[in-house]
Amino acid sequence: MKKFTPVGTFTALITPFNRKGEVDFKALRKLIDFQIENGVDGIVVCATTGESATLSLKEKQAIIVESVEHTNGRVPVIAGTGTNETELSLNMTIFAMEHGADACLLVAPYYNKPNQSGLYEHFRLIATNVDIPLILYNVPGRTGVNISAQTQIRLAQDCPNIVATKEASGNLDQIMKIIQNAPPTFSVLSGDDSLTLPIIALGGKGVVSVISNYAPKKFSDMVRFALQNKIEKARTLHYELLELMELNFIEPNPIPVKYAMSLLGFTKEVYRLPLLPLENEAKKKIKEALRRAKIIS
Repeated sequence: MKKFTPVGTFTALITPFNRKGEVDFKALRKLIDFQIENGVDGIVVCATTGESATLSLKEKQAIIVESVEHTNGRVPVIAGTGTNETELSLNMTIFAMEHGADACLLVAPYYNKPNQSGLYEHFRLIATNVDIPLILYNVPGRTGVNISAQTQIRLAQDCPNIVATKEASGNLDQIMKIIQNAPPTFSVLSGDDSLTLPIIALGGKGVVSVISNYAPKKFSDMVRFALQNKIEKARTLHYELLELMELNFIEPNPIPVKYAMSLLGFTKEVYRLPLLPLENEAKKKIKEALRRAKIIS
């Protein structure tokens, strides 16, 4: 198995579409280069920010292959392979493993609302049938189910290739329990940009980030300072970006971040239904905040 302990900033990449609504692979390559040139520690493709819920199986596979090939080992590529079906999640994870991904991100099965035993068995089955590092993804606001601290700790202890969790529950009590009781090699990554600094202060190892799509250097610098215990420097950058972190969720992710990326020229402002473009008032707020943060002129 590849050795991989996720530490730092991992950008949850948007998926750029052309005017016809097709995946724009030229724009994807440009995005990847922008991330690497600005110091992120890895990229995540086909996850929530990448509109995975509306990507076809073939599109996900093509994005994974293109991302691995274009990145060419410059930074780790984490593939979002989790679904609400265990067998499909396993098959997607095998595909990513066989095509060179460095790790896979497995969201909790959504809609089914399994209990904790069902969640444990879902992740355990996948982990025991692949030879690639796995990252749990706990986002109860989207999936309708919370992977409890006890379940995450148990998985970390029982499955050596489950190496991290992306914790987007917003529950700091739960996050602290995981940090305190999971194996020392297990990374807890923030799933919320605005909670990254406090989570690192509590012992977390980094973030899977939305804002680093358009502020990769400033945000990854913030994370790096926090991990180096340079708290004053980290805090300064945190507050410089806080307004944008909040605005990224004035409409469902990735609508705001994709609009910001369109202003930077990286993608078209194209989404797939049921997502729609921002209203003009929201666009104005984001554009003004980007100017205040000196991300656009």
